[in-house]
Amino acid sequence: MFVQPELGETLSRIADLGTDGFYRGPVADAIVAEMQRDGGLITAADLQAYRVRRREALSGSYRGYTLYTMPPSSSGGVTMLETLNILETFDKLPPFGSAEAAHVLGDALQRAFIDRNDLLGDPDFVTVPVDRLTSKAYARTVRGTIARDRATPTPRLTTALDEGRQTTHASMVDAAGNAVAMTTTINNLYGSGVYVRGAGFFLNDEMDDFASQPGSPNMYGLVQGERDAIAPGKRPLSAMSPTIVLDPAGQLFLIVGGRGGSRIITSTVQVIIDAIDYRMSLSDAMAAPRLHHQGLPDSLRVEAGGFAPAVLDSLRTMGYAVATGGASATCTAVMRTDGGWVGVIDPRTHGGAVGY
Repeated sequence: MFVQPELGETLSRIADLGTDGFYRGPVADAIVAEMQRDGGLITAADLQAYRVRRREALSGSYRGYTLYTMPPSSSGGVTMLETLNILETFDKLPPFGSAEAAHVLGDALQRAFIDRNDLLGDPDFVTVPVDRLTSKAYARTVRGTIARDRATPTPRLTTALDEGRQTTHASMVDAAGNAVAMTTTINNLYGSGVYVRGAGFFLNDEMDDFASQPGSPNMYGLVQGERDAIAPGKRPLSAMSPTIVLDPAGQLFLIVGGRGGSRIITSTVQVIIDAIDYRMSLSDAMAAPRLHHQGLPDSLRVEAGGFAPAVLDSLRTMGYAVATGGASATCTAVMRTDGGWVGVIDPRTHGGAVGY
């Protein structure tokens, strides 16, 4: 059994002192001591100099619904909005579970991820074309590259060259209708594996979210470009995608996000389209089979047992390299229904929903 008694003291300091409870004082001293003990590089001056960047949420629309989601340096919001805009160019999505639906969604994700990997990064260091990538006009242009009945190899679309487990997402709404979608992460399981003795927590391994060697894949298989190269003071490109959706009348409809590396983006998109396009209940939308395409590696991943063999055969005939497994993140969501709020945890993981 792993017990973290010091973590309670750390959280109390943060509650009482705010950022000074972490970046200065006993917690900071414990981090520095751990660095010195194991040959790390972080100093007290580094911690004291760190500043949070508060950024405006991205906003977009999909079939009359309004979305608020995470801006760069997370890639989640831009990639999701681009994907949804591409899907919106279709008057109606093909029937759920069909080869045509998998083709349309897979190709939309593929193209949005190509732009993600080539064009996104920390806006304090690079110019990020957010307005262009999330525009309806750009989506119509991208739609023109999607063939009706065949896959398009990723290398033709770009000149650029085990799923994460230690992300947590919570979706919340109170009695007054105030909503929060919150994602926090230390990247992989137990982060870097370095435990800060005296403070009660593990250090992250978010350096893997940088393109440490542009053109080479990270632990999620993502191949990212120079814009996400490591630099002092730079924030890495994450996949966190906390999202709040309002219905066409402007009422709160859905709060959703997930954990699972690059699959956070694709899974969150699918919960949204399952609820909006396919009119599923939240429990059905969370349990529905998912697929994943992130540009490179150039494969369409599907959940085991989630798609009929005839559908998979059709996708292979279209030219997809179909791979089984590793297709889904795990999501947490709250939806407004006629009977009140419904909270659902992804059936692929553990946890639960609590009401008030």
